[in-house]
Amino acid sequence: MEKKLKDLREEYLKIPIPKELNDVVQAALNEKLRKKPRIGRNILVTAAAALLIVTASVNISPAAAKAMSDIPIVEKVIKVITFVEWKEEANNSSAVIKTPAISGLENKQLEDSLNEKYLSESKQLYKEFTDSMSKLKEGEKGNISVESGYVILTDNETILSVQRYTDTISASSSTESQFDTVDKKNEVLLTLNSLFKDDRYLQVISENIKEQMKRQMAEDPEKIYWVEDDDFTAFRGIDENQNFYINEDGKLVIAFNSYEAAPGYMGAVEFIIPTKVLTDLLVGDQYIH
Repeated sequence: MEKKLKDLREEYLKIPIPKELNDVVQAALNEKLRKKPRIGRNILVTAAAALLIVTASVNISPAAAKAMSDIPIVEKVIKVITFVEWKEEANNSSAVIKTPAISGLENKQLEDSLNEKYLSESKQLYKEFTDSMSKLKEGEKGNISVESGYVILTDNETILSVQRYTDTISASSSTESQFDTVDKKNEVLLTLNSLFKDDRYLQVISENIKEQMKRQMAEDPEKIYWVEDDDFTAFRGIDENQNFYINEDGKLVIAFNSYEAAPGYMGAVEFIIPTKVLTDLLVGDQYIH
Protein backbone atom coordinates (compact mmCIF):
# COMPACT_ATOMS: atom_id res chain seq x y z
CA MET A 1 0.00 0.00 0.00
CA GLU A 2 2.83 2.42 0.87
CA LYS A 3 4.48 1.81 -2.51
CA LYS A 4 1.15 2.28 -4.27
CA LEU A 5 0.58 5.64 -2.56
CA LYS A 6 4.11 6.72 -3.44
CA ASP A 7 3.51 5.84 -7.11
CA LEU A 8 0.24 7.75 -7.09
CA ARG A 9 1.96 10.80 -5.59
CA GLU A 10 4.61 10.72 -8.28
CA GLU A 11 1.89 10.45 -10.89
CA TYR A 12 0.15 13.48 -9.38
CA LEU A 13 3.29 15.60 -9.45
CA LYS A 14 3.58 14.99 -13.20
CA ILE A 15 0.18 16.53 -13.90
CA PRO A 16 0.72 19.66 -16.02
CA ILE A 17 -0.79 22.69 -14.32
CA PRO A 18 -0.89 25.80 -16.54
CA LYS A 19 1.20 28.78 -15.54
CA GLU A 20 -0.66 31.66 -13.95
CA LEU A 21 -2.56 33.10 -16.84
CA ASN A 22 -1.36 36.67 -16.50
CA ASP A 23 -2.30 37.56 -20.04
CA VAL A 24 -5.78 36.20 -19.55
CA VAL A 25 -6.35 38.12 -16.36
CA GLN A 26 -4.94 41.29 -17.89
CA ALA A 27 -7.24 40.87 -20.88
CA ALA A 28 -10.16 40.57 -18.50
CA LEU A 29 -9.34 44.04 -17.16
CA ASN A 30 -9.83 45.54 -20.59
CA GLU A 31 -12.86 43.71 -21.83
CA LYS A 32 -15.66 41.69 -20.31
CA LEU A 33 -15.44 38.47 -22.26
CA ARG A 34 -18.41 36.65 -23.66
CA LYS A 35 -19.13 33.19 -22.36
CA LYS A 36 -16.76 30.69 -23.96
CA PRO A 37 -16.38 26.88 -23.82
CA ARG A 38 -14.94 25.93 -20.47
CA ILE A 39 -11.67 24.48 -21.70
CA GLY A 40 -9.79 25.48 -18.54
CA ARG A 41 -12.41 23.70 -16.47
CA ASN A 42 -11.39 20.36 -18.00
CA ILE A 43 -7.80 20.88 -16.88
CA LEU A 44 -8.97 21.91 -13.43
CA VAL A 45 -11.21 18.85 -13.01
CA THR A 46 -8.45 16.52 -14.20
CA ALA A 47 -5.99 17.89 -11.66
CA ALA A 48 -8.59 17.85 -8.90
CA ALA A 49 -9.36 14.21 -9.66
CA ALA A 50 -5.69 13.41 -9.25
CA LEU A 51 -5.71 15.12 -5.86
CA LEU A 52 -8.67 12.98 -4.82
CA ILE A 53 -6.84 9.79 -5.77
CA VAL A 54 -3.54 10.74 -4.14
CA THR A 55 -4.68 11.92 -0.76
CA ALA A 56 -7.77 9.77 -0.18
CA SER A 57 -8.91 12.54 2.17
CA VAL A 58 -9.81 15.28 -0.29
CA ASN A 59 -13.42 16.34 -0.12
CA ILE A 60 -15.75 18.81 -1.73
CA SER A 61 -17.80 20.58 0.91
CA PRO A 62 -21.25 18.90 0.92
CA ALA A 63 -22.87 21.99 2.41
CA ALA A 64 -21.36 24.23 -0.27
CA ALA A 65 -22.34 21.80 -3.03
CA LYS A 66 -25.93 21.66 -1.77
CA ALA A 67 -26.11 25.42 -1.43
CA MET A 68 -24.95 25.85 -5.02
CA SER A 69 -27.43 23.26 -6.29
CA ASP A 70 -30.30 25.15 -4.63
CA ILE A 71 -29.51 28.39 -6.47
CA PRO A 72 -31.87 29.13 -9.38
CA ILE A 73 -30.09 29.08 -12.73
CA VAL A 74 -31.35 32.54 -13.64
CA GLU A 75 -29.89 34.08 -10.49
CA LYS A 76 -26.35 35.40 -10.65
CA VAL A 77 -24.58 34.46 -7.43
CA ILE A 78 -20.81 34.67 -7.12
CA LYS A 79 -19.43 32.50 -4.33
CA VAL A 80 -16.17 31.15 -2.98
CA ILE A 81 -16.24 27.50 -1.90
CA THR A 82 -13.70 24.97 -0.68
CA PHE A 83 -12.87 23.03 -3.81
CA VAL A 84 -10.57 20.47 -2.18
CA GLU A 85 -9.03 19.98 1.26
CA TRP A 86 -5.93 17.88 1.75
CA LYS A 87 -4.43 16.73 5.05
CA GLU A 88 -1.33 14.72 5.93
CA GLU A 89 0.63 13.89 9.06
CA ALA A 90 4.06 12.23 9.03
CA ASN A 91 7.36 12.37 10.94
CA ASN A 92 6.03 14.75 13.58
CA SER A 93 4.95 17.09 10.79
CA SER A 94 1.58 18.06 9.40
CA ALA A 95 0.05 19.86 6.47
CA VAL A 96 -3.49 21.09 5.90
CA ILE A 97 -4.16 22.68 2.53
CA LYS A 98 -7.54 24.10 1.54
CA THR A 99 -7.99 25.15 -2.06
CA PRO A 100 -10.72 27.71 -2.78
CA ALA A 101 -12.70 28.01 -5.99
CA ILE A 102 -14.72 30.93 -7.29
CA SER A 103 -18.08 29.98 -8.76
CA GLY A 104 -20.79 31.95 -10.52
CA LEU A 105 -18.84 34.33 -12.77
CA GLU A 106 -20.22 34.69 -16.29
CA ASN A 107 -16.67 35.54 -17.34
CA LYS A 108 -15.53 31.92 -17.34
CA GLN A 109 -12.09 32.77 -18.63
CA LEU A 110 -11.42 34.88 -15.54
CA GLU A 111 -13.06 32.33 -13.24
CA ASP A 112 -11.03 29.45 -14.67
CA SER A 113 -7.75 31.37 -14.61
CA LEU A 114 -8.18 32.21 -10.92
CA ASN A 115 -9.20 28.67 -9.99
CA GLU A 116 -6.29 27.17 -11.92
CA LYS A 117 -3.95 29.55 -10.09
CA TYR A 118 -5.36 28.47 -6.72
CA LEU A 119 -4.93 24.81 -7.62
CA SER A 120 -1.39 25.45 -8.84
CA GLU A 121 -0.52 27.15 -5.54
CA SER A 122 -1.85 24.14 -3.61
CA LYS A 123 0.15 21.77 -5.79
CA GLN A 124 3.33 23.73 -5.10
CA LEU A 125 2.71 23.64 -1.34
CA TYR A 126 2.07 19.91 -1.54
CA LYS A 127 5.33 19.40 -3.44
CA GLU A 128 7.36 21.51 -0.99
CA PHE A 129 5.98 19.58 1.99
CA THR A 130 6.53 16.12 0.49
CA ASP A 131 10.01 17.14 -0.70
CA SER A 132 10.96 18.19 2.83
CA MET A 133 9.66 14.88 4.19
CA SER A 134 11.58 12.86 1.62
CA LYS A 135 14.88 14.50 2.67
CA LEU A 136 14.56 13.29 6.27
CA LYS A 137 16.81 10.47 7.39
CA GLU A 138 15.26 7.35 8.87
CA GLY A 139 13.88 8.11 12.32
CA GLU A 140 14.41 11.87 11.92
CA LYS A 141 11.53 14.18 12.84
CA GLY A 142 10.51 16.96 10.50
CA ASN A 143 8.88 19.26 13.07
CA ILE A 144 7.15 21.19 10.31
CA SER A 145 3.61 22.55 10.31
CA VAL A 146 1.99 23.98 7.19
CA GLU A 147 -1.53 25.35 7.13
CA SER A 148 -2.97 26.95 4.02
CA GLY A 149 -6.46 28.29 3.59
CA TYR A 150 -8.49 31.29 2.57
CA VAL A 151 -10.59 34.08 4.04
CA ILE A 152 -13.38 36.02 2.36
CA LEU A 153 -12.51 39.55 3.42
CA THR A 154 -15.21 41.43 1.51
CA ASP A 155 -18.35 40.20 -0.21
CA ASN A 156 -20.89 42.85 -1.13
CA GLU A 157 -22.81 43.96 -4.21
CA THR A 158 -19.72 45.56 -5.74
CA ILE A 159 -16.61 43.56 -4.86
CA LEU A 160 -15.31 40.22 -3.68
CA SER A 161 -11.93 40.22 -1.88
CA VAL A 162 -10.31 36.87 -1.12
CA GLN A 163 -7.15 36.22 0.89
CA ARG A 164 -5.17 33.00 0.48
CA TYR A 165 -2.74 32.48 3.35
CA THR A 166 -0.02 30.01 4.30
CA ASP A 167 1.22 29.71 7.88
CA THR A 168 4.48 27.79 8.20
CA ILE A 169 6.14 26.77 11.47
CA SER A 170 9.56 25.08 11.54
CA ALA A 171 12.58 26.65 13.22
CA SER A 172 10.64 29.90 13.04
CA SER A 173 7.18 30.89 11.91
CA SER A 174 6.01 32.93 8.95
CA THR A 175 2.79 33.96 7.24
CA GLU A 176 2.45 34.65 3.54
CA SER A 177 -0.69 35.84 1.82
CA GLN A 178 -1.98 36.69 -1.61
CA PHE A 179 -5.11 38.66 -2.38
CA ASP A 180 -7.57 38.89 -5.24
CA THR A 181 -10.25 41.56 -5.53
CA VAL A 182 -12.93 41.09 -8.17
CA ASP A 183 -15.40 43.66 -9.46
CA LYS A 184 -18.56 41.53 -9.29
CA LYS A 185 -20.64 43.75 -11.56
CA ASN A 186 -18.15 44.10 -14.42
CA GLU A 187 -16.42 40.79 -13.63
CA VAL A 188 -12.84 42.00 -13.83
CA LEU A 189 -9.87 41.50 -11.54
CA LEU A 190 -8.82 44.77 -9.93
CA THR A 191 -5.15 45.74 -9.75
CA LEU A 192 -3.69 48.46 -7.58
CA ASN A 193 -2.80 50.47 -10.68
CA SER A 194 -6.35 50.27 -12.03
CA LEU A 195 -7.70 52.19 -9.03
CA PHE A 196 -5.65 55.35 -9.65
CA LYS A 197 -5.22 58.01 -12.33
CA ASP A 198 -1.42 57.75 -12.37
CA ASP A 199 1.50 56.43 -10.33
CA ARG A 200 1.55 59.31 -7.82
CA TYR A 201 -0.36 57.00 -5.48
CA LEU A 202 2.81 54.97 -4.86
CA GLN A 203 4.57 57.78 -3.01
CA VAL A 204 1.43 59.04 -1.26
CA ILE A 205 0.54 55.61 0.13
CA SER A 206 4.16 54.86 1.06
CA GLU A 207 4.49 58.10 3.04
CA ASN A 208 1.21 57.47 4.83
CA ILE A 209 2.33 53.96 5.82
CA LYS A 210 5.60 55.35 7.19
CA GLU A 211 3.64 57.87 9.27
CA GLN A 212 1.42 55.09 10.62
CA MET A 213 4.46 52.95 11.46
CA LYS A 214 6.14 55.75 13.41
CA ARG A 215 2.93 56.66 15.23
CA GLN A 216 2.28 53.05 16.26
CA MET A 217 5.84 52.63 17.55
CA ALA A 218 5.54 55.85 19.56
CA GLU A 219 2.29 54.63 21.11
CA ASP A 220 3.39 51.06 21.74
CA PRO A 221 7.08 50.29 22.49
CA GLU A 222 6.51 46.61 21.74
CA LYS A 223 5.83 47.40 18.11
CA ILE A 224 8.77 47.64 15.74
CA TYR A 225 8.73 48.47 12.05
CA TRP A 226 11.67 48.77 9.71
CA VAL A 227 11.14 52.42 8.95
CA GLU A 228 14.20 54.28 10.27
CA ASP A 229 16.05 56.06 7.47
CA ASP A 230 19.48 54.86 8.59
CA ASP A 231 18.43 51.20 8.68
CA PHE A 232 19.52 49.25 5.59
CA THR A 233 16.39 47.07 5.97
CA ALA A 234 14.10 50.12 6.17
CA PHE A 235 10.79 50.11 4.36
CA ARG A 236 11.27 52.32 1.31
CA GLY A 237 7.81 52.17 -0.18
CA ILE A 238 5.30 50.05 -2.04
CA ASP A 239 5.27 49.18 -5.72
CA GLU A 240 2.47 48.36 -8.15
CA ASN A 241 2.61 44.67 -7.18
CA GLN A 242 1.98 45.36 -3.49
CA ASN A 243 -0.54 43.12 -1.72
CA PHE A 244 -3.82 44.94 -1.14
CA TYR A 245 -7.54 44.48 -0.71
CA ILE A 246 -10.63 46.63 -0.23
CA ASN A 247 -12.43 46.05 3.05
CA GLU A 248 -16.15 46.03 3.83
CA ASP A 249 -16.03 49.75 4.63
CA GLY A 250 -14.68 50.60 1.19
CA LYS A 251 -11.19 51.39 2.49
CA LEU A 252 -7.92 50.44 0.82
CA VAL A 253 -5.83 48.07 2.92
CA ILE A 254 -2.14 47.52 2.20
CA ALA A 255 -0.84 44.15 3.45
CA PHE A 256 2.66 42.87 4.18
CA ASN A 257 3.82 39.31 4.73
CA SER A 258 6.01 38.33 7.68
CA TYR A 259 9.47 39.96 7.59
CA GLU A 260 8.56 42.36 4.75
CA ALA A 261 8.14 45.48 6.89
CA ALA A 262 8.77 44.32 10.45
CA PRO A 263 10.56 41.65 12.51
CA GLY A 264 9.13 38.14 12.43
CA TYR A 265 7.43 38.37 15.83
CA MET A 266 5.14 41.08 14.41
CA GLY A 267 3.78 38.59 11.90
CA ALA A 268 1.86 39.80 8.86
CA VAL A 269 0.87 43.46 9.16
CA GLU A 270 -1.72 45.64 7.46
CA PHE A 271 -2.37 49.35 7.12
CA ILE A 272 -5.72 50.97 6.32
CA ILE A 273 -5.10 53.99 4.11
CA PRO A 274 -7.37 56.98 4.88
CA THR A 275 -9.47 57.73 1.83
CA LYS A 276 -8.98 61.47 2.30
CA VAL A 277 -5.32 61.17 1.28
CA LEU A 278 -6.32 59.28 -1.88
CA THR A 279 -9.37 61.20 -3.08
CA ASP A 280 -7.60 63.33 -5.71
CA LEU A 281 -5.72 60.30 -7.05
CA LEU A 282 -8.56 57.82 -7.43
CA VAL A 283 -10.16 57.08 -10.79
CA GLY A 284 -13.53 57.15 -9.04
CA ASP A 285 -15.29 56.33 -5.79
CA GLN A 286 -16.98 53.13 -6.90
CA TYR A 287 -14.63 50.91 -4.92
CA ILE A 288 -12.83 53.14 -2.42
CA HIS A 289 -14.80 55.81 -0.57
